[in-house]
Formats: sequence, structure tokens, C-alpha cells
Amino acid sequence: MLTEALLEVTLIGSEWVLYLLIFLSVVSVAVMVERAIYFRRNAAAWAALSGKVAPVLRGGDLRGLSSLLGAWAGSEAEVLRAGLEGAGRGRESAERMVHAALVTEQQRLERRLSILGTLGNNAPFIGLFGTVLGIIRAFHDLSLDVKGGASVVMTGISEALIATAAGLFVAIPAVIAYNYFQRRTARAIAQAQAAADTLIAFMPAGETGRDAAAS
Repeated sequence: MLTEALLEVTLIGSEWVLYLLIFLSVVSVAVMVERAIYFRRNAAAWAALSGKVAPVLRGGDLRGLSSLLGAWAGSEAEVLRAGLEGAGRGRESAERMVHAALVTEQQRLERRLSILGTLGNNAPFIGLFGTVLGIIRAFHDLSLDVKGGASVVMTGISEALIATAAGLFVAIPAVIAYNYFQRRTARAIAQAQAAADTLIAFMPAGETGRDAAAS
């Protein structure tokens, strides 16, 4: 009884799996576009700001750095602002604030990347599931039309394999995009860490540093 019930379910075929994969491909492309725009804006903001920030950092001018950062967007700017906020309480506080900001920015940079990773790992299995359903239906059709012979089975299997191809079509770009955005995340975090380390290294010690940060 259970086998017959499951057979009735599997005979629905693999067409619904194809619709599911089409939906997942749309989701994957949407995530790729959103992340590409985000990383491009982040990189452009730092490219425009880094040349101005470097000499101010090395000069230990916290007041000038605070004025320069202003409302600039981007992970690097956010980390530097956090370092400036902690600088008023000393070097250790600045380091803790920088660390907290780096964690926050990494989470922001990696937002939605888990979707791409999940699709890259599981879309082929979804496609394979569709193929298995298609093969089951092909053999069932053969049992109903024995005279059709191999042509009935081959036609059904060829249609079923489309699901596997669709799964790979979704997975491969998702994996490539996931790895690419992970590298961009690591680069942005490294740049933010380098800028923050420079800030802390050249941060004026004692009362001067606290006064400058407060100003």
C-alpha cells in the first residue's frame, strides 16, 4: 500500500522540479546583482577616500580624520569611525571598537551569500531528484506500453535528464558568484583592518589623543 501511494506521487513527474529550479535561478541572479551593486559601491567609496585618509592616519590627526570621514559610506569608513569613537578612551578601547566593527561589517558583507552557497551545494541534488522522478515515470509508461520498447524509455529518460542539467545550470553560477564575493569580502575586511591598524599605530598617546578624538 505504501509503495503504491508513493508511486502515485512520483508519477507526477519532474516538471514541477523544473519550475522550482527556474524560481531558484531567479533568486540566485537577484542575489548576485544585489551583492555586485553593494560591493561595487563599497569599493568605489574606499577608492575615493583612501588617498585622502592615508596621510591623515599617518599624521595621527584624529580630529582631521573625523572631519574627513564625515558621512562616507563603506566598510572601511565604518571601521575607522568605530576606532575614532574608542580612541577617546585609549588605545585598548579603540582596538575593541575596531574589532566589533570588523565583525559587524563582515556580517554585512556576507549578507545573503549563504543563499548562493546553499544553491551551489543543493541545486544539483534537486535536479537529480527530478531526474529520478522522470526515470520512474518513464519505466511506468513502458509497463503500460510494452510495444513501444526502448524508444519509450529513452524519450522519458532524455526528458528526465533535463532536470539534472537545470540543477547544474543553477548551481555552477551560484558557486562561482559565492567564491567571488567571498574574496571581495576578505579584501574589504583586510583593507579595513589595515586602515584601523594604521589608525591605532599612529594614534597620539595620552591626553592629546583623547582630546583630539573628542574634538
